[in-house]
Amino acid sequence: MTAPEEAVRARRKLTNRLIAAHEAARLKPFFAPDVKLIVGDGDLILGAESVIAAFAGQFAEPGFKTYIRETEAVDLDAAGLRAAERGRWAGLWSDRRMSGTYLAVWRKVSGQWVIEAEMYVTLEG
Repeated sequence: MTAPEEAVRARRKLTNRLIAAHEAARLKPFFAPDVKLIVGDGDLILGAESVIAAFAGQFAEPGFKTYIRETEAVDLDAAGLRAAERGRWAGLWSDRRMSGTYLAVWRKVSGQWVIEAEMYVTLEG
């Protein structure tokens, strides 16, 4: 059985690969239906459908390459059903780069880790 911290890190790596491949629809299972996402400029996106639509829109932008999230730490609750992931992120376009810090809240639902909330802070770019 995979330790919860390893499972969260593995799920993050999978999302990075799907974003690099511009596979918006395949990201949906990684998000809780009622996910809350605060993007780098402070805007709020509510719900998995809206998050997937935002990804699809960015994937269609000329010059967009990928977002990379690098996990620095994963902290678990006592029951092992919620986790806080902290790390650094970068957004890459053909002509620019943005980066900063992020925090993601994961919860275990039906044996699988899903993101219930994320907050990204743009510090560069």
